[in-house]
Amino acid sequence: MYKVPYFEEKDAAKVLAFMQAHSFITLIGYDGVYPAATQIPVHVYQDEHGTRLVGHIMKKTDHYLAYAKNENVLALFTGAHAYVSASVYENPAVASTWNYSSVQAKGKIRLMNRDETREVIKQLTNSYEDPAKSPAAFHKMDDAYIEKNLKAISGFEIQVEEINSVFKLSQNHSAVNQAKIIEHLSESNDQNAIVVAEQMKANC
Repeated sequence: MYKVPYFEEKDAAKVLAFMQAHSFITLIGYDGVYPAATQIPVHVYQDEHGTRLVGHIMKKTDHYLAYAKNENVLALFTGAHAYVSASVYENPAVASTWNYSSVQAKGKIRLMNRDETREVIKQLTNSYEDPAKSPAAFHKMDDAYIEKNLKAISGFEIQVEEINSVFKLSQNHSAVNQAKIIEHLSESNDQNAIVVAEQMKANC
């Protein structure tokens, strides 16, 4: 990870909020030969026992086999990113750059049994579907359908042991440059650039 002190977010609450807001992660394991990865939604929990990531995956996949073989995993949380042109700087004759926000969480994965997996799917489904109104709520599904699909799925829980963050928002530039970058990004047609501009404003 590109770790520079002035790009690292020291506020643990802000890092947790970022993880919860960007919970469609890239989860990476290692099967002994190559890294194996998948994109997966997770719930991010924090309590007296630390930070946990909970989700589910298909069993007959390279990443499931890697996680079953090696419990050490890396979860990547990524946010908005944007190209920053040096043309807007006070001194434009320097290298351009890229602003972005990212969190890496390292930890140990535990693959769940059938009953635990069922509960994970229920919680994830009902966090996106209104249990009282949605026809796709978990309790509206046929139990035989749920049981059939549970055979091919494994829930998982990751106990996070280390979190690193990079919120690269031009903190190493002068106030004048930062204002110019914010103005430039705010006028972009790229939604990512607009989000980065808002993040920079909040960070100033």
